Amino acid sequence: MKKNTVPSLLLMIVLVAFPQISETIYTPSLPDIAFALETTNNSVQLTLSIYFIGFAFGVFCWGWLSDFIGRRPAMLGGLIVYGIGSLMCFYADSIEWLLFSRFIQAFGAATGSIITQTILRESVSGNKRHAMFAQISAVIAFTPAAGPLIGGWVDQALGFRAVFLVLVIMSVLLFIYAFLKLPETTDVSRRNKVFILPIAKKMLSSPRVLVFGLLIGGINGILFSYYAEAPFIFIEHFHMSPGVYGFLGIIVALASIVGAMISKRLLNIYAPEKIIHMGCLVMTIGALLLTVASSLTALPDPVVIGCILMSVFVLLMGAGIALPNCLSLALVQFHDVAGTAGAIFSLGYYLLVSLTTWGMSSLHNSSLVTMPIYFLILSAGMWLLSKGYITKE
Repeated sequence: MKKNTVPSLLLMIVLVAFPQISETIYTPSLPDIAFALETTNNSVQLTLSIYFIGFAFGVFCWGWLSDFIGRRPAMLGGLIVYGIGSLMCFYADSIEWLLFSRFIQAFGAATGSIITQTILRESVSGNKRHAMFAQISAVIAFTPAAGPLIGGWVDQALGFRAVFLVLVIMSVLLFIYAFLKLPETTDVSRRNKVFILPIAKKMLSSPRVLVFGLLIGGINGILFSYYAEAPFIFIEHFHMSPGVYGFLGIIVALASIVGAMISKRLLNIYAPEKIIHMGCLVMTIGALLLTVASSLTALPDPVVIGCILMSVFVLLMGAGIALPNCLSLALVQFHDVAGTAGAIFSLGYYLLVSLTTWGMSSLHNSSLVTMPIYFLILSAGMWLLSKGYITKE
């Protein structure tokens, strides 16, 4: 039975944020993991790609299931699976076992993203929903950056396995918090049967859904491709310690927060579609600056690092401007089947995120300009897409 319209904002932030911490907390350990498991850098980067594949199928299953059993049971069930997967990561002794464990971990973690977004989409409407997505985006922007910060120092002090132990402990605490505080927010007894194929067909025939899916997948793909490649740039190439590298995540967080705040302010002046186009343009400029900055190898390392970080800030600020509005607008036509529609939509764009991060791992080499050029191509494509469709819709 439906007991409450919207859970507390703090609970929503915690539940939507923990998957992002899980995605990035171990990234400072990637070089150490490659050495310990006797595998290549390219192979260990696949642990991010496999995470998003598991996440994609997780958001589909938990989102669809939540329309039948309710949001609360789906959230609690996912947290249990997430805890099991985190424990498997802790004990993994080969790259194959770690890849499988990351899939299970991500499958469970996906409940935090899809169920939280579904609750917001079905409970809040209009500009209030746009603003709430922007507000939550600004707050949780710190969580992917907090991951490397925490993981870098834990790895430096206790080794990479202790990083996965942190996630095991976190899964227990999250389950207790959700069990005590998360109410049921939908009345499943009043829902008609939801058939996946007709909804999927309708979504695939909607240019709006397809365009927003490409943009959301591309933006997140760039963000997490950066997390996959950055440790090798800063730790291996520029010889930073994992702990110091973790602090660089603050720049990523600030960029996303500033972008989300700008997005919220711009809603008073422009339509969300226009703001998305602006964000994609800023991303393209940032990627271009990053390409130039990464080419300045003749300059002292501190100068090159500073230029790279400033360019990354511009790139991810643009992402922070565009992303909240994409998430808010994508499924406005599917309010009556929010859980299932969100599941199908998230399955698609997380598979795209996985494809994008896989592309980065495949291109990984010793060159500093590989990542910037990759980002420039993706950003320019999204800018053209937003200009060609969204602003003319």
